[in-house]
Amino acid sequence: MNNLSRFLGERRADAVSGFLVFLIALPLCFGIAVASGFPPMAGIFSGIIGGLVVSRINGSRLTITGPAAGLITVLFASVQALGQGDLLAGYRYTLAAIVVAGLLQVILGIRKAGRLATFFPAAVAHGMLAAIGIIIIAKQAHILLGAKPDAVTPWQSLAHIPQSLIYFNPGIFMVGLLGLGILFAWPLLRGRGIGRVPAPIMVALTGAVLGRMLDLDHAELFRSVSAEGGALGRAIYTTAPQFLADVPDWILDSVVWPDFSKVGTLDFWNATLSLFLIASIESLLAASAVDRLDPEKRRSNLDRDITAIGVGNLLSGSIGGMPMIVEIVRSSANVGYGARSGWSNFFHGLFLLLFIVLFPHIIRSIPLASLAALLIYVASRMASPRAFTRTLEIGPEQLALFVITVIGILASNILVGVAIAIAVKLLLHRWRGVPLSNLFQLAYQISRDADGAYRIHINGAAVFSNFFSLESEFAEFPAGGKVVFDLANASLIDHTVMDFIDRFRREYVAQGGECVVSGLAGSAPDTAHPLAARRRKALG
Repeated sequence: MNNLSRFLGERRADAVSGFLVFLIALPLCFGIAVASGFPPMAGIFSGIIGGLVVSRINGSRLTITGPAAGLITVLFASVQALGQGDLLAGYRYTLAAIVVAGLLQVILGIRKAGRLATFFPAAVAHGMLAAIGIIIIAKQAHILLGAKPDAVTPWQSLAHIPQSLIYFNPGIFMVGLLGLGILFAWPLLRGRGIGRVPAPIMVALTGAVLGRMLDLDHAELFRSVSAEGGALGRAIYTTAPQFLADVPDWILDSVVWPDFSKVGTLDFWNATLSLFLIASIESLLAASAVDRLDPEKRRSNLDRDITAIGVGNLLSGSIGGMPMIVEIVRSSANVGYGARSGWSNFFHGLFLLLFIVLFPHIIRSIPLASLAALLIYVASRMASPRAFTRTLEIGPEQLALFVITVIGILASNILVGVAIAIAVKLLLHRWRGVPLSNLFQLAYQISRDADGAYRIHINGAAVFSNFFSLESEFAEFPAGGKVVFDLANASLIDHTVMDFIDRFRREYVAQGGECVVSGLAGSAPDTAHPLAARRRKALG
């Protein structure tokens, strides 16, 4: 007992932060699951495993792992494509894809390939997130309005929004609109008074109260779920009025095993590789972003992080849960609440488990329109107009890649959209005169100056597709030393490399070292942005 008291005393800040993050995560776990075509409990499983398991084996201190809005589009498409109209079958096939994607992540981490995240140009990664945000808004807008149009593709969902505005359900729309109003107004309270309550909890509570007052329990939001799954299908999905979220009385009733019978189909591998790609990129980018928020300036072990998330996805997919990533919104809140270690993620998962075991009936009062408001708010930040203007500030080339990625994903799928944008970027570098041998292999040397400084000489082009080969060298640089990037002989430095060098410099200085970037005077930036691509007049 004394040991437990001492442990809790040492982890008090992490326990408090974990509880506050749990309040944010609870409604989001439900909303993301429902929007993905999964039963609500699938999101809770992901958050529980992300907290209780991943937090104990990952390589970061302040990140929160669990389901994220960025995976909604892939999961929903997978359930529809693999199930071919049978929701339960599509759900189980998608669970198998999650397990295989988790296995690929484990292999990626063990092979120490976390650095491959830099292979994706920054504009492409941001365009991918913006496209996902647009798709989420397009689909969730109809739920918020209480309408169900006959739309399958993202373009159809966008095109049907005016029709849903005409034929909206007033009561359901009132609940959703109230939720959106709370979410956008809450930051203005600056954490004072009622503003100390997390906004997602307020959205869920006010939605439940308003739904009861308007007697919306019997509103028809969707057509009834097919009962082809028999008793299992009725237990997994909801049998309550379709306006409300629902979960079984006992957590073990929600456990579902994956079905691997479609592992040999193209649709299965499209879903698997899309999940693997998005979950890995988002997690690595988010973990790096949270490191910059860490007051102690600690750096995550990204290889260990991606391995741990892969293990989490293996476990989550095996019991009916959603895939997980390092979630930037909850992780940022975790830092702001004063978390000090990975135990805050553990406590967040523990509180999710306790709540779902002790109070499952509370979840049944949460309106789906309130969950839609939460997702639209999150998606609006992913696809905000500011994301476009920030990209344009870096340069017109970056905006072009951003837009190509967005259009490519909306017109096809995430894998195809990202592949098109990367191909365009590589062709652009070739058009500029970058030799094919230099496109995937960076020419560099590392030497020691007389004062002991590590000097990195870069020759030729340093671009997104070749720079990751240098990253493994950085682990050898001792903390508190001096590192010099000598770019005098670099013919081209693209934005992705400029951004990486800038992040490395700030992190190295924060750890007590000195980092100098020299040789930029002889190159011209594309725009006035400090991280814009730079090039010399003559290549070669």
